[in-house]
Amino acid sequence: MKKPSSKIREEIARLQDQLKAAETREAERIGRVALKAGLGEIEIEETALLAAFEDLAGRFRAAGGKSTGKKNAAAGRSASDATAALASGADAGGDHEA
Repeated sequence: MKKPSSKIREEIARLQDQLKAAETREAERIGRVALKAGLGEIEIEETALLAAFEDLAGRFRAAGGKSTGKKNAAAGRSASDATAALASGADAGGDHEA
């Protein structure tokens, strides 16, 4: 049985609201982690920061998205080392667009 277009529009609106809420939760989570890592104190262009986050996401995807749940366990680094590596990696590719 086909759904009337009004029902489909209602469902789309409901799903868009759910998507917006999920994106907000994800952004807040990532933002909290970034602040804990000290990224809020670093002056960096948004394009460079985006490139660094894309690199980080690629590394996690390559590892199968697995996490030990331990702070900085993947590389055995301190938070300041991880922040410095992120900042230096972003500086190296500062002018390219992602």
